[in-house]
Amino acid sequence: MPIHITALTDPDRGENDYRLAWLASDDTGVPVGSAFLRVFTRAGQDHLAELELHVHPAERRNGAGSRLLEAVAAAAREHGRRSVVAQTGAGSPGDHFLRARGLRKVLTLTYARLPMAAVDPEALATLAGRPHPGYRLESWEGTVPDSLAQTFAASRRAMDDMPMDDTDYGTVAWDVDRVRAVAQAVAQRGDLLHTVAAVDESDGSIAGFTELVVPGGGQGDGQHYGTGVLPEHRGHGLARWMKAQSILRTRERHPDLGGLLADTADSNTYMRSINDGLGYEPTHRSIDYQLDL
Repeated sequence: MPIHITALTDPDRGENDYRLAWLASDDTGVPVGSAFLRVFTRAGQDHLAELELHVHPAERRNGAGSRLLEAVAAAAREHGRRSVVAQTGAGSPGDHFLRARGLRKVLTLTYARLPMAAVDPEALATLAGRPHPGYRLESWEGTVPDSLAQTFAASRRAMDDMPMDDTDYGTVAWDVDRVRAVAQAVAQRGDLLHTVAAVDESDGSIAGFTELVVPGGGQGDGQHYGTGVLPEHRGHGLARWMKAQSILRTRERHPDLGGLLADTADSNTYMRSINDGLGYEPTHRSIDYQLDL
């Protein structure tokens, strides 16, 4: 069956990326699949693009996916990319398709959920209340307070060495404007951003942080955005401490919340052990593939 690929105009353009789009249709003009390529423009990731490709289940194995991937690869080269990454469920049709097309498996993620009904508040309070000499916890909702903005932006480098295995992920440059822009984006879509930070009492700088986003209505599941501790402050149990406090605060403020979601690289054994100890239950896995151009 002949497959026709049409490039579309996509208005989805942000400060740090833009998106390209294609539609695959059969010889009668009926759409059978689509592809989107998010092209990153921010410093440190301007070599990278992210692929999202879908083919209707009834139309698979007719060449639509391959034709869309060819169009995406050509466009990525034209836009100066050296790597295209795509994420798919482990064992899914997308997993088999990307592997068969020669993309390289670079990262495996395990997704887990903490049911709020299963949380032991006394155990959490014990963890959150345990002294960590030389450090104190600070927390805020939404945008970081001005008094902590500079040190919070500087602390984002704690994520620079998070396990990404073989992914050509690059690094994200953070400053106060970017930190505030992320918080504003969360607020604009109606969600709530909660942050807990560990502060070095010797100089008032942030040594680590954990972020959690809760649906605006306070129901459904919240999503962990990231937990990081600066290299010079590791080994003191700060990540578990901050995360316990974050869960406890979220439980108190959002009693109708169903659970908390987290995704962690399989190679990040330290964070996975923290999640396991806090009661997170694995739900599924995904795989990141990379097309090297």
